[in-house]
Amino acid sequence: MKKIIILLAVTILGGVGWEMGAYFGLGMAWFLSSVGSLVGVYIGWRIGQAYLG
Repeated sequence: MKKIIILLAVTILGGVGWEMGAYFGLGMAWFLSSVGSLVGVYIGWRIGQAYLG
């Protein structure tokens, strides 16, 4: 279940980063998507730890 939460967080935050960066160009979209995905891994992991032990 923790992996599913992490996957959802990575997908959502990666997409948000892509949409934010797409306004400035492809390189910025890729960069912000990567940053959003890394943040998604951390947040998903923290949610999994807090609620699933």
